[in-house]
Amino acid sequence: MKSLKNLGDAPAGLPIAADDLLEFHAARLLLLFKVCGTAGRIDGLTKMAKLDFFVRYPLFFNKVCKELGISAESPHITVESSMIRFHYGPWDDRYYHVLAYLEATGLLQVAKVQNAFVLSLTDKGQVASAKLAQEPSYHVLVEQMKLVRKSLGSKAGSTLKRLIYSIFTEEVGRKPLGETIT
Repeated sequence: MKSLKNLGDAPAGLPIAADDLLEFHAARLLLLFKVCGTAGRIDGLTKMAKLDFFVRYPLFFNKVCKELGISAESPHITVESSMIRFHYGPWDDRYYHVLAYLEATGLLQVAKVQNAFVLSLTDKGQVASAKLAQEPSYHVLVEQMKLVRKSLGSKAGSTLKRLIYSIFTEEVGRKPLGETIT
């Protein structure tokens, strides 16, 4: 993963995908904490990853809502950025890098409470995420996050994980560890 700050050294003709940029993922997670969190806080990496999964995979979100009898449907169908199957369901190997970046820049506070990490936007993170949420280029993402929060935001990370494994057995549960979820 590259940072925008380091792209000056790359050849001018080198193609750059947003998915390869640290700031792309950092912006999405800032918005996730702001929109899907409670007062800018998400309790646990599992919950963060599962909420992020339903934001990034709108068709999976639609299917889980249908299975749960929730009248919510994403108008979008494209995968925002792919994830892999990990021990506890969908995961992104870049999380640790991105979370460290957000913490180092003073946008996120990470605290360990018993066996879980509590991830909270700092005051600076609240301001930055509020600005991002107003940007037209993030409108689609923010709308998807609002649907995810309304439909699934009150559920615990372990509940979301069990839902994913029970509803998406073939798509997620039976995939080998490290394989991309499609």
